[in-house]
Amino acid sequence: MSETPDAPRAPEERAPVVTPVRVVIALCLIAPFVAMLWVGSYAKVDPTFIGIPFFYWYQMLWVLISTALTMTAYTLWNRDQRARKAARTAQDGGVSA
Repeated sequence: MSETPDAPRAPEERAPVVTPVRVVIALCLIAPFVAMLWVGSYAKVDPTFIGIPFFYWYQMLWVLISTALTMTAYTLWNRDQRARKAARTAQDGGVSA
């Protein structure tokens, strides 16, 4: 019997789901939540920045940090998906699905 192209692959042929790149992506996306949910770490007035209490400017700083981390995660995810697709194509003998 010949194997059809739509048949599921054996588990040993698939790329691992948890990779170091995906762990970094997860950390980039989880870090802002942890920082903002840990209110005790920034629930204070001092130090002020141009007259703005720490409580407010710290949260605004995390808006910028979150943007950078999300862009990093997005870039890493796209790179990971391209690499997986290239590996899958090479494994299939150059035939893309």
